[in-house]
Amino acid sequence: MLSWALTFLIIALIAAVLGFGGLAGAATGIAKILFFAFLVLFVVSLIVPRFRSSV
Repeated sequence: MLSWALTFLIIALIAAVLGFGGLAGAATGIAKILFFAFLVLFVVSLIVPRFRSSV
């Protein structure tokens, strides 16, 4: 998922350099959503094993 976020970030940067503002904004929004989804899933994957081992 992090690789997808980075891909959309690169697409957004290239689109911004070429002057495609709408496409750059959309790609940036998608990259932000994917990054935060990755971050939440990463934190959950760090926390869950700690609760499972104590039970």
